[in-house]
Amino acid sequence: MRLSLGEKLSVLYASVIYLFLYLPIAILVLYSFNQSKLNAVWTGFTFDWYVKLMHNSAVLEATKTSLVVALISTIAATMIGTLAAVGMYRYHFRGKSVLDGMLYLPIVIPEIVMGISLLALFAQLKVPLGYFTLIAAHITFSVPFVIVVVKARLAGFDRSIEEAAMDLGATPWQTFVKVTIPVIAPGIVASALLAFTLSIDDVIISFFVAGPASATLPLKIFSMVKFGVTPEINALSTLMLFVTLFIVIIAERIRMRKN
Repeated sequence: MRLSLGEKLSVLYASVIYLFLYLPIAILVLYSFNQSKLNAVWTGFTFDWYVKLMHNSAVLEATKTSLVVALISTIAATMIGTLAAVGMYRYHFRGKSVLDGMLYLPIVIPEIVMGISLLALFAQLKVPLGYFTLIAAHITFSVPFVIVVVKARLAGFDRSIEEAAMDLGATPWQTFVKVTIPVIAPGIVASALLAFTLSIDDVIISFFVAGPASATLPLKIFSMVKFGVTPEINALSTLMLFVTLFIVIIAERIRMRKN
């Protein structure tokens, strides 16, 4: 079947967009196998950087810190944000519209402003910078994103399902756990994945609230830029990329089986 000029232009446009998005990732994966320490010249194929990565204690420790902080902050932010979203959806109270508007403030303000404000808060409370301040900061900026995503899921929620469950004898807690949560579960999972991504990727806010012994992987990479990023970081990024793809593929297979 011959394509029209408009369809050809659409295919070309889509191809350029995908090339722009994925070509840098492909180059990163390719140069993780490069023999040269420089990311500008290809000199040969090797697995040495993956071996050296396993012995780079500083990078591995920073990766561990990022994963621990992201996991804890994601769980806490998802729980807080989900309960807040359900409460704001169900109940009407004075000042709700103002609260809804303020919800978007942490999302739209520059990260450097939030980082400085959190640093000032911790300084006033005399809280030493470290794991606690890092996790607290990540929870703070993740909660609004969780609320927004879960509220979007709740927008199409049929309240009559909850009413039917309670008419059949279910308590409010049983209704929430066995009816509400399963219905909005896709929104909760999506918000948790978003919170995890935001946490593990954050640089600016973490720069202000992390202590000397709690540097995350993005901060470690940022500090290495001054002296040159070695292909070990390319190797680590490649491993993280394949782990992410594996998780996405498994999640998609589960979704298709349910459908």
